[in-house]
Amino acid sequence: MTDGAMLAQLIEQAEEEGADLATLRAIAEEAGTVGADRALARLGLDDPGAAKDMAELRELLGAWRDAKKSMLKAVMQWLGRTVAALVLVVLAMRLGFPGWLK
Repeated sequence: MTDGAMLAQLIEQAEEEGADLATLRAIAEEAGTVGADRALARLGLDDPGAAKDMAELRELLGAWRDAKKSMLKAVMQWLGRTVAALVLVVLAMRLGFPGWLK
C-alpha cells in the first residue's frame, strides 16, 4: 500500500466508525511516517545509500571539528610563546642586558 493510501484509508475508517483512540493514534503515526518519508525525499536522502552517506558526512564533520580544535590549540600555544618571548625581551631591556654585551 502506498504511503498516502494507508493514511487515506485510516481517515476514511475514522469518519465511518467514529474516531476511537486507536484509530487516531494510527492516523498520527501514519501521518508522521508519510511526512518523514516526504522530507527525506526532498532532501535527497530516500535512496538505499543514504545511511552510508550520512555516516560519512558525520565522520567528515567530526574530522573537521578535530582539525579546528587542533588548529586553535596550536594558535594559542604560538601566541603564548610569543607573549612569553616579548616579556623576556622587555625584562632584558629593563635590566640592562644590552649593556652587558659591551
